[in-house]
Amino acid sequence: MNRQQSMRLLQPTLLCAAILAAMPSHAVDFHGYMRSGVGATAGGGDQACFQAAGAPAKYRLGNECETYAEIGLGQEVWKEGEQSFYVDSMIAYNSRQANDWEATRTDTNGGANNPFDESGDVAIRQFNVVGHNLIASLPGADIWAGKRYYKRHDVHINDYYYWDVSGPGAGIEDIDLGFGKGSIAWIRNTDGDWTYQGSGTGTNIANDTLDIRVGEIDVNPDGKLEVGYDYGKANLTDEQERDPGYLDQKGHMVTLEHTQGNWFGGYNKLALQYATDGIIGSSGRNSTGNSDGDMIRVVNQGVVGLTDNIEMMYVQIYENKDFDNDSGQRWLSFGVRPVYKWNDTMSTALEFGYDHVDPQADGERSRDLKKLTLAQQWSAGRSFWARPQIRVFATYAQWDGGRYQAASESIDAGDDDGLTFGVQAEAWW
Repeated sequence: MNRQQSMRLLQPTLLCAAILAAMPSHAVDFHGYMRSGVGATAGGGDQACFQAAGAPAKYRLGNECETYAEIGLGQEVWKEGEQSFYVDSMIAYNSRQANDWEATRTDTNGGANNPFDESGDVAIRQFNVVGHNLIASLPGADIWAGKRYYKRHDVHINDYYYWDVSGPGAGIEDIDLGFGKGSIAWIRNTDGDWTYQGSGTGTNIANDTLDIRVGEIDVNPDGKLEVGYDYGKANLTDEQERDPGYLDQKGHMVTLEHTQGNWFGGYNKLALQYATDGIIGSSGRNSTGNSDGDMIRVVNQGVVGLTDNIEMMYVQIYENKDFDNDSGQRWLSFGVRPVYKWNDTMSTALEFGYDHVDPQADGERSRDLKKLTLAQQWSAGRSFWARPQIRVFATYAQWDGGRYQAASESIDAGDDDGLTFGVQAEAWW
């Protein structure tokens, strides 16, 4: 790899550092996430990872085949009294963890769409400015603009983001309503998965989402409610509007989420979502190119303390996408990860995950995948969430109704099960 390509890889991080270094001298916040390791498949070859064909997520423990990192730098650049400005940034890196040197992807056929690609990706995930307490009539509220993770809701053990409109945008958040905190945001995301070979501009369809939320509503002892409404609309150009191949897709999504604290030594979170048309295919962002329809989604998850030495995370998911063109599906998912703590730094985890996908179209078979992982772990503390963590793992998966989604040269096409093993590190800070 030549020097020019090396610098291209480093440019986003160097840009973040240079901007923050040029600002007035205050403490710089360094935050981020990483996971990386090495694994193999029984019978030979690189580590395979298992995900049911069509399932939006997979159970993570001992089932991640990439090196992924998020490097964030932030700084409060101005403060007078109760008013302040904060600049935040985050660069993400992703590679197949196949070689010592894995440069950024330069071809158009690699990356996540090619499971055998060994190049890497660099992405700007966040670059935004937050102004605190700047509007006198809205004391305590923040105004913001830029690219950011926006109030994302996910399930940790399968990395499933069921409410996530992140992207470039602007908004006002944490407005004190007396009974809760209100937020409103305008987010932009452009279609990239749908290709129309017409006279317009291909996949460059700007989709806008208006996100309105009210959270931190006290409804019962240790219980809080969050209510959200998302409206999405394709923002077509004049040329696209004249072309019948483009759809002026719109969509609505309503979310109710109840979080119960002090729940058997942990918490429980129950989310109910209903969506229509353009928002069905995602977690709140509008998209274009599919059919009209509706979706119902239920996500129940939590972490509980079973004994002084055992904590367990669990999740149950029901999702039914009903499209007018019969391209939808029903997805059922269930997973548990109990962790036994031998002492303050060492633990043993067992994760079981089950996914069932039932396509809407007549004649298509349903798909099932069961995955079991045993991991010995060393963590920075006793908590289920304690990180950094180094784990040694073995994973067994079995599937039916077609090959699992994450293709791998290490698994033969006719197989219906697989065994992998390896060592992984994970950290957030």
